Amino acid sequence: MHLSILGYGHVGTAVASALLAAGHKVTLATNPRRPEGAVAVRDADPRLAAATVAEPLAAVTNADAVLLAVPFPVVEDVLAPLADALEGTLLIDATNPVGPGLTHGLSSRQSGAERVASLAAGAAVVKAFSVYGYENLADPPTGPDGIRPAMPYAGDDPTAKATVATLLTGLGWEPIDAGPLAAALDLEHLTLLWVRMVRAGGLHPRLVWAALRDR
Repeated sequence: MHLSILGYGHVGTAVASALLAAGHKVTLATNPRRPEGAVAVRDADPRLAAATVAEPLAAVTNADAVLLAVPFPVVEDVLAPLADALEGTLLIDATNPVGPGLTHGLSSRQSGAERVASLAAGAAVVKAFSVYGYENLADPPTGPDGIRPAMPYAGDDPTAKATVATLLTGLGWEPIDAGPLAAALDLEHLTLLWVRMVRAGGLHPRLVWAALRDR
């Protein structure tokens, strides 16, 4: 697949490196406010050597799927000029509405992913790559006996979800269908738990969940 990445911070570059290692084509979209930034990040990270760089509209237009990995406060600014180009495109939302100045929590009624979907109304939005810190996204940990870490995902489009599930499997995750896009709110709460345990509680950042079944 050819995937374009909106956002080249820790999450975007970690997923990009995993995609490239798995044989996918990756394009890093530039930041219009700092067009040279994506090239600098690509050139500074050997894992990203095979990635191409393009301005956002070209990156989105030419991709099979788009990964959104920007800080949540700038989601609207990033998506607004791309809404038409995202029509009919698989948009994987890896953002989380948490951080300084954001009040998302257990009392929230709408997920950040649903907000993303409202800003890119013609896209098939699937929430994924969102419940862990970036430390796990480039090279997922493997448990005893080859147990794969679970990566829950949520969305309303069955075809888009199937594509994401296949993608996750190829990157070393066990994809777990969490339900419709409304369930992304629960995934964002799971992120808050991870943040509380790891960032605030001091547990190792390679902490991941596993889905164990007896049949």
